[in-house]
Amino acid sequence: MHVGGVRTALFAWLVAKQAKGQFLLRIEDTDRTRHVEESEQHIIDSLRALGLDYNEGPDIGGSYGPYRQSERLDIYRQWAQKLIDKDRAYADPTAEDQLEHLRAEAKAAKKPFLYRNYRPTNPPKWSGRMALRFKSEPKNYQWQDVVLGELQTGQEAIDDFIIIKSDGFPTYNFAHIVDDHLMKISHVIRSQEFLPSIPKFLNLYEALEIERPELATLPYVMGPEGKKKLSKRDGAKDVLEYVQEGYLPEALINFMASLGWNDGTEQEIFSVDELVKKFDLARVQRAGARFDEQRLMWMNGRYIRSLSLDKLYRRSADFWPAKAEQANESYKKKVLGLVQERLKFLAELTTLSIFFFEAPSADAVKNFYKNPVDKQLVKAPPDYGKFLSALVDELKASDFSYSDIQARLNDLLKKLDTKPAVLFPVVRIAISGSSVSPEIFGTLEVLGREETLKRLDIAITILNQGA
Repeated sequence: MHVGGVRTALFAWLVAKQAKGQFLLRIEDTDRTRHVEESEQHIIDSLRALGLDYNEGPDIGGSYGPYRQSERLDIYRQWAQKLIDKDRAYADPTAEDQLEHLRAEAKAAKKPFLYRNYRPTNPPKWSGRMALRFKSEPKNYQWQDVVLGELQTGQEAIDDFIIIKSDGFPTYNFAHIVDDHLMKISHVIRSQEFLPSIPKFLNLYEALEIERPELATLPYVMGPEGKKKLSKRDGAKDVLEYVQEGYLPEALINFMASLGWNDGTEQEIFSVDELVKKFDLARVQRAGARFDEQRLMWMNGRYIRSLSLDKLYRRSADFWPAKAEQANESYKKKVLGLVQERLKFLAELTTLSIFFFEAPSADAVKNFYKNPVDKQLVKAPPDYGKFLSALVDELKASDFSYSDIQARLNDLLKKLDTKPAVLFPVVRIAISGSSVSPEIFGTLEVLGREETLKRLDIAITILNQGA
């Protein structure tokens, strides 16, 4: 379930919540050639991970079950028989090779292939062992789509189509219409790939003499360039991958809701309650929405920074480096408080905090002194040994409170006649062996006097050995 599919579910959930209605999970598993047993659980896990709770579904039951279409075959046969009795469905004895021949014939004549032009004159009685086709009655249609507005089409869009396959399973085109009616569905929200099929659905609604629900067609979620539909090639991840990387459910919901929808203001950050209150299908844009993972990352960072330290600590439980297991809660919370401003997703916690739980390797320290990433160090490398020795002398007299460390490092800037952009990276490399770290004063305070001085001494030794 990537972003596009989950966004469709989210919009349906918001509509149901806003109306104080019911959000149903129905498993449409009638295409047995593509059926994957684990998919149902994956869908359930994805919805639950985001907090998109459903009121009825295959695992919790409800008033209109069963909720797996594969368990509703008798229902579809009954409705199919209604069409047969009204002469609106017929058994299709056409073999696949015959169909290919007819398609080729239409192509050679430069005409669109419409099966209704080749209906068998005396079809056999349907026994359930061959395909059953809907017998269409072509006509012009005009209908209102909640998102796209007024739409219309000519009778050329109407054709006979299979409603029950030879394996006894219904097609989506038939099953969902029956189920929506029986389950009293008010809104059907689908991606625009189904738009060409809507006229066929309208024809079938009429044949079954049932009232159609509100139809809402969502434009595609587009790739990062905005030129084509988002796909795996564009980096579209399964939604559970984002959850596993530490993207917060509320951030993912906010991001997906804003893909093609806004409330008419400049507001970008919405709580779930605000989305339920403000969401309106009529404000969904008619053009495709561009997927921007950088914006998702920015938004997730905003949500992370808005959490209290206690809440963030609970959310971060599975993202600490292995070495952190030996640390106590108080220490870990101090570390978390330092890195919170830098976190864009929780999986970054390991990289950003690892050096608080184990000293950097000598190789890492060597490499960053030899090949610094900081512009000032690249431009004019200072005397690293001199700077570190001066820092050790200064910090030996410190009580290692934040304010004292800050005052001493600021004094050292004057003594060494240098800038923070030079001195602080020199310190960072020595204590973290990394290209990034939280702000330096708090980092030294949390590491503590003994560990800080120990790491500075090791860095000096490394430099003296020819770094």
